[in-house]
Amino acid sequence: MALKLALLDILACPLCKGKLKYDKEGERLLCLFDRLAYPVKQHIPVLIAEEASELDSEECAKWRS
Repeated sequence: MALKLALLDILACPLCKGKLKYDKEGERLLCLFDRLAYPVKQHIPVLIAEEASELDSEECAKWRS
């Protein structure tokens, strides 16, 4: 069972309140504005800034296109 895509309509980045993109392969939610990747653990998004990892500019560009 994967993360329910309907959640993406209501979930937002806890820092900027912006839309998130779902990286199914990496099991994470991406905020391209803040350049952060929030983990999804056991199908539950962990939207805590301290738990997020930073995205590099190359990865952000990939997801923006």
